[in-house]
This record gives sequence, structure tokens and C-alpha cells, in this order.
Amino acid sequence: MMFQNRRLLRYTKDNILNLAANAAHQFASQYALSIYASDSIYSFIPKNACSTMRYTIGAANGAIAGPEDFNWIHANNQTFRATLAELAKAKYTFAILRDPYLRVGSCYLDKIVDQTEVGWHYHKLTNYQTAPAMVTFRQFITSLKSRLRSNEHWRPQTDFLVYQDYDDFFCLEAFSEAIATLRERIGLEILDARDLTKHGADRYEPLDGDELFADKPAFEIAELKRAGRIPRVAQLYDASLIASVSQIYAGDIAFYSKVTHRACVFDAKPALEGGGSR
Repeated sequence: MMFQNRRLLRYTKDNILNLAANAAHQFASQYALSIYASDSIYSFIPKNACSTMRYTIGAANGAIAGPEDFNWIHANNQTFRATLAELAKAKYTFAILRDPYLRVGSCYLDKIVDQTEVGWHYHKLTNYQTAPAMVTFRQFITSLKSRLRSNEHWRPQTDFLVYQDYDDFFCLEAFSEAIATLRERIGLEILDARDLTKHGADRYEPLDGDELFADKPAFEIAELKRAGRIPRVAQLYDASLIASVSQIYAGDIAFYSKVTHRACVFDAKPALEGGGSR
């Protein structure tokens, strides 16, 4: 009987390079984590509940005991990186996607506005042209056109997928479905890390109204956050920025809609709420 493995790797088709020299596969495989008790593979994508999931997997794999060990995950992103054999023999595979418009908006509100290490890395990438505190969302999006793969937090989501297909694609916008399915299918109990990361938008009061923040410098938004308020992601976008993100992330937008069977926020009536990070 012929054996056919349904776990087809995503980046081997039409690429005859030795797998060790296949840059696209090597990148994606860095983000494929093993969950040992269930022989499962989770492809983690930054800004898509990744702290919650890495915390959950660290606990499930016996590396950490609880909240007191939370910071361990930041120094151990690749500790549970799957081997090629584990990738091939996985009994269950899944990934969590996010509406691309919300993901890049959340990235700006978190990493750039708060002037994190990622924000300073962005400052270096842009040749120190604009002080981090002065960067607007419009400047940020415009700069990504030539720097799309320069940082994992805004890199296209499909780059992180190591397989052609997965048993389940979940979306952050309906995360409760992931929680229920993962508990049922592989006995994985999700440990919510938002109170530990201290950077989710759910910690702030979303602003009412339609004030546009696309051209507000980061420091003004940071002042709002210090006062306990935050713009809704919809308030970062005007028609021009929607068009830009639609072009930059065209592949992600099409893929998200296809596998989650959900419209992205600006594909339909833009009743945008939240967009908080996990």
C-alpha cells in the first residue's frame, strides 16, 4: 500500500534546494512549535495571541509552572521548535490568524506608540529619519512597502506557515472558538496571558467618535494610553490607508478570508471594534 503523508510542507514545491538551504522553509519552521503530549504542531504568528499561546505551550510541555515563570517564554521562543520528523508525523496542526488590517494597526499602537525595542529597531530600519515619538500611522504604513519582511511583528502571516494546509485555522477575532476546539481535540487548556503582558488594548477605554488618528504623532497617542484611553483601530485608517494596506497585505487578506470564511474589517461594512493584542 502506498503511503501518502498529508502533512505537505509549504515551501518545498518547485524548490529543489536542500531543505537546510530553503530560506522560506527555515523561516517558517522556526515558528512551528511542538506540543508533546498530543503530538501537535502550532505555528505561532506574532501579534496573534502569541504570548498567550507560548505561555500555554510552555506550561503544557512542563517547562513553566505558572504566572511567576511567565518571562521565561521571551527567552525561549525556539525551545519547542519542531524537528523535521515532528513536522512530518504530527497528529494535529493549527495556526491562529488575524485580520491583517487589525494586526498591523495593533502593531503600531503597541510596538511603535509605546517605543518598545521593536519601535527602536524600526527607527534604525528607517535610517533614523523620524524620532520614534513622532512617527504617525501613515508614515509607518508607507515605510512598510519597502520593509515588509524586516520584522516579525508586521511580516505577512503566510510566511509563518510551514504546511500547505492545517487541521484548523482559527482567527483571533473569534478566539473563543479556538479555546473550545483545542480543549476538545487535544486537551489543551489555554492560559490567558493578557494580564501578564500588560500591553493588550483591552486594558484601555476605546475612544468614541470618528476622530482620525492617521496623522497624529505617536507621542500624542501614548499620552492617551497613559490616561487609560486608546483609539480604536478604525480611527487609524482613512480611505488612502485602507487602499495601501489592501495592496501591501493582499496575500494575507485573501488567505485570511479564504480559510476563516470571514470578511476582513474593511471588506464589508467597517463596524470595527477592539483589535486588542493578546
